Amino acid sequence: MGCVVPSGIMILIPLLFILIQLVFSIIALVDILKNDFKDNNKIIWVIVILVMWLIGAILYYFIGRKQKLPKSS
Repeated sequence: MGCVVPSGIMILIPLLFILIQLVFSIIALVDILKNDFKDNNKIIWVIVILVMWLIGAILYYFIGRKQKLPKSS
């Protein structure tokens, strides 16, 4: 006998995962668009996030945020 899981939960789990990916990607894209980067790094990070969603957003938070230019006052 297998474990019986209601079908609503089976649909909800993947949708929740997709929603989390979308939220992280949007937050990363907004951060990229609000800041300046050296050379073409801004467009490269936008492409990475659009192509690789969650992995791209995670890479941006660990690598890309260090590449931002300091804001001039």
